[in-house]
Amino acid sequence: MFSRRNRPPKSPELRTAWDSLESGDVPGALRQLRAAGEDQPLAQVAQVVRRAADSAGFDDLAEAAAALAADPDSPRALHGFGYACVERGVSYLAVPALREALRRSEGAPAVLRELVSAYEDEGRHRDAVDALTAQAERHAGRFADWPDRYLLVFNAVMAGDLDLARRVHALLDAPENEVWLPARDRQNQVLARAADAERAAPLDPSDLRGWQYVISGTVLGTLSPYGFASGMNGRYAWLQDDVDQCLRGLLRLRALLEATGARPRSVSLLPDRDSQILGLAAAEVLGLPAEPFESGRPDTVVVAYDLDGLAAHDGGPELVGDLFERAPGQVLHAHASCWTDPPAITADSVGLLHQSIVAPWAERLRQGADGAVEKGPADARPAAEIAAGIVAADPAPDRGDGEGPADTDAEFTAFATAVRGTWLRGDRARVRSAGPVPSSRFT
Repeated sequence: MFSRRNRPPKSPELRTAWDSLESGDVPGALRQLRAAGEDQPLAQVAQVVRRAADSAGFDDLAEAAAALAADPDSPRALHGFGYACVERGVSYLAVPALREALRRSEGAPAVLRELVSAYEDEGRHRDAVDALTAQAERHAGRFADWPDRYLLVFNAVMAGDLDLARRVHALLDAPENEVWLPARDRQNQVLARAADAERAAPLDPSDLRGWQYVISGTVLGTLSPYGFASGMNGRYAWLQDDVDQCLRGLLRLRALLEATGARPRSVSLLPDRDSQILGLAAAEVLGLPAEPFESGRPDTVVVAYDLDGLAAHDGGPELVGDLFERAPGQVLHAHASCWTDPPAITADSVGLLHQSIVAPWAERLRQGADGAVEKGPADARPAAEIAAGIVAADPAPDRGDGEGPADTDAEFTAFATAVRGTWLRGDRARVRSAGPVPSSRFT
């Protein structure tokens, strides 16, 4: 006979997740919990989450889930469960519990802020805006400038609603607690970038380059010419990169430097092999000397192939820390950046956005002699030799499937010229959200 703790849930959708746990598949159970949606009985959800947390060794989440399963009407148990879910990276499980906790606690500010955090983790910025707006209307006396009104501005921008963001931002008083000063400065910079970007970009729901600049300060060099009308909106999903694309990214970097009046004196080479290759090619394309990266060097272009690859290199985390604060005249360019799991720091210039990428010189999938797909060997040639191949590549744009915008050099230069006054401002803080422009993704 099952104890209450081990009894399967009654909901058919949750029973599927339970069955996954029975077979030892915790990730599968979590996927089933997401697929089940937000209308499941919270006590039964907590029952499944408790067992999953026990299997994963997450004692805090298991304890919070047990408390909710025992008393699903308790605002404290609901909030505790939601908080633990956010802390453990399963914010989608936190949302329904925190919404109910907010209702039962009559808008407690701590619960509201945790719900907003869960929405932000899930990229649900419009839902965050709605929750914050409702709180401002119903409980105005408890709606603080910092963090509540600040969070409303942030999520309005991320939802693509600049009019609302500007109206609310105008109501913000200077923060009394200095801990909020960096956040205030970043928000000021976001809205200043928006004012520049909208002079050369529509900032509509498909304007990837424009919104990327607004939310992060990154100038995006190229747009994917595949699947634009099918939901990709200029981002790549899985990409086997090639030297032609590397050259196109470097040429856009050169155009950006020229349009903004940046005058770097060197290219700084990062230590990982991928970045060494691309950096040597960049030095040739830009007509600048290449030298090993040195923290704090001014007036230089630091070139990374992919910042995630840099972080995985020996000493990479320290280099990432060195690059967080921008030295005077320093430009950080990354050829590729993951949009579903952004790197720890934000580059000033990015060649393309992807979900997963294979470098041109890495082990790559190919068709074997027997017609089967196989993984070919990595290119073991010296970095300088591969870099020469990039410089000699074909820079002609990939025509793609014909669904997307032309993404001409003239349009890119016009955008770069429009944002020259706000580019290269502030630090390079990570921006976790993809912003207002959605893209299809694979899991």
